[in-house]
Amino acid sequence: MQEQLKELVKQAETDIQACVTANDLMNAKAQYLGKKSVLNGLFARMKELSPEERPAFGNMINQSRTQIEALLEIRSKQVKEQAWMNNSNASSYDLSMPGIESSRGGFHPLTIVRREIDEVFLSMGFEIAEGPDIDDDFHNFDALNTPADHPSRNLADTFYLENGGLLRTQTSTVQIRTMERYAPPIRIISPGRCYRNDKPDPSHSPVFHQVEALVVDKGISLGDLTDTLQQFASIMFGKKVGSRIRPHFFPFTEPSAEMDISCVVCGGSGCRVCKNSGWLEMGGAGMVDPNVFDILGIDSELYTGFAFGLGIERIAMLKYNIPDMRILFENDLKMLRQFKGELR
Repeated sequence: MQEQLKELVKQAETDIQACVTANDLMNAKAQYLGKKSVLNGLFARMKELSPEERPAFGNMINQSRTQIEALLEIRSKQVKEQAWMNNSNASSYDLSMPGIESSRGGFHPLTIVRREIDEVFLSMGFEIAEGPDIDDDFHNFDALNTPADHPSRNLADTFYLENGGLLRTQTSTVQIRTMERYAPPIRIISPGRCYRNDKPDPSHSPVFHQVEALVVDKGISLGDLTDTLQQFASIMFGKKVGSRIRPHFFPFTEPSAEMDISCVVCGGSGCRVCKNSGWLEMGGAGMVDPNVFDILGIDSELYTGFAFGLGIERIAMLKYNIPDMRILFENDLKMLRQFKGELR
């Protein structure tokens, strides 16, 4: 049997060296190491040997298997290298054939709208400020005059982390950090991601994008707020679009308001998009509550200010007539390709 094993390894070396394709190597492996191979057949004959002879014979079979496996590995590398050389030979290509055109990517509609919003506010004299997505109770709630029993602080609305932090529910946290670092006058926008414990539906998502604005200076009035909102709406949606504010409540502004624009689809005459009201809700706004200034050490007798927040998804849906917010996050290439030429 020992001589038979030696002859088997020698024959395997000859046959494996003759392999020129990957398929040839697979056949050789099946022939010499497969279930029906001679090597496996020799294992079955071990019962013919005495108990004393079996360990030595088993060791010889394992050595033969190892040798054959090494021969297969070496030849496999050689076959792959030869195949690469053959494929890289210029003569194997038809240089008269047209090349393969590579597909050109484009910006996501949210990126396009975000950049347009940035440009609008930069043209109005604002600066861009950014802050961390992970923040704390003070910057997200306390400094924004939000009481401890406010519903927005519940687990049902806010994502809290094990270390005591939280995922910011609004980019107003950046406004607080800006007022901590810089003295008035302040004129900033703070675009970025926000997180709330919302179930995804056509108008809600647990991850969304906001842009908030803050102006703090001497003599800032509600009229400055309405003029800024109207100017933004005119640049973003066209001069024919009107705007209005109506009373509302937010803990960090007083007085507070909701901003509406005339429907960009029907022009204010009433349609399905605006629910026949002629108006579309854009976001919250108001004059900065003096309590917020007091918390941050800003003289509320000397300075006033306004703030407002707009949903970037909401603006994108209005600009491009997208009926469902979830479409913006599905990464459907047919939808995304429509925006390839929107921004350069």
